[in-house]
Amino acid sequence: MTVQRRNGIFLIVLSAFAFGWMPIFGSWAYADSSVDTQGLLLIRFSLAGLVMAAVMLIRRAAWPRGRTLLGLIAMGGIGYVGQAFCYFSALRHGSAALAALLLYVYPVLVTLACAFWWKEKLSPRTWAALGLACVSLILTIGPAGGQWLGVAFGLSAAVIYSGYIIAGSRLTPLVGALPAATVVMLSAAGSLWLSTLWSTPSWPTTTASWSAATAIALLSTVVAIFSFLAGLDYLSASEASTLSTLEPVISVLLAALILGEKLSALQWLGGMGILIAALLIALAPVIPSPE
Repeated sequence: MTVQRRNGIFLIVLSAFAFGWMPIFGSWAYADSSVDTQGLLLIRFSLAGLVMAAVMLIRRAAWPRGRTLLGLIAMGGIGYVGQAFCYFSALRHGSAALAALLLYVYPVLVTLACAFWWKEKLSPRTWAALGLACVSLILTIGPAGGQWLGVAFGLSAAVIYSGYIIAGSRLTPLVGALPAATVVMLSAAGSLWLSTLWSTPSWPTTTASWSAATAIALLSTVVAIFSFLAGLDYLSASEASTLSTLEPVISVLLAALILGEKLSALQWLGGMGILIAALLIALAPVIPSPE
C-alpha cells in the first residue's frame, strides 16, 4: 500500500468519525424545541465558513476562479444545503440511527455512477465489498423506527449527496481541499442567509443547544468536510464513499451508548458487515481506467 493511499484512507476514516457524531449533536440541539432546521444550519455553515476563511487568509491560499469557482459555489449553495436540510429534517422526524443509516444509500449511487457513466473500473473485491455493504446496511437499519417523512428526507439526502461527492471528486483536485471546502461552506452559508428574506429562522435558547450546534460546525463540518475533500485527492470517489460507510457504524454505536437507542442482534451483525466491507475496499487494488 502506497503512502498516498494510506493518507487517503486515514483522512476518510477521520471524516467518518467526525460525521458520525453529527446525529448525536443534532439530537442534542433539537432537544431545545425553539431551534429549527434553518437556524441550526445557519449556525453550522456560518461558523464553519468563517473558520475556514480565516485559515485561508492565514495561509494566504489562492481562491478558486472561473468555472471551478462557479462549480464549487453550486456545490455549496445548492447541493450541500439541500443535502443538509434533508438530513437534519430526517433527524428531526426519525431516530439518529435512522437518519445516519439512510444517508448511506449514497455509496451505491456513487459507485454505480462512476462505473457506468465514467467507466471507472472496479475490482471484484470492490464489487463484493459493495454488495456486502448494501446487505449489511439493510440489516443495520432493522427496526430503527421513524416516520415515513423521516425516511423520505433521509433517502433524498442520499440522492443529493451522491451528486455532491461526484462533483467534488472532479473539482477539488483542481484547486485543493482547503479552498474547495472554504468556498463550499461560505456558499452554503450565503444561500441560507438569502433564505431569511422570506423565512425567519428560530435560534437555540439554551447553552446546551448552542454548544451542540457549535460542535456540528467545528467537528462535524470543518474537520469532517476538509478531511473528506482531502481524501479525494488520494482515492477515487467510489473508494472514498464505500470506505466512509464507517460513519453509520459510529453513529449507531453512539446512539446506543449516549442516546439509549436499542440495537437488535441483526443491527449489530449489519454494523460488523459494514466495517468489514470498509476494510475490504481500503485494501482493494486500484484498476486503472482504459485509455
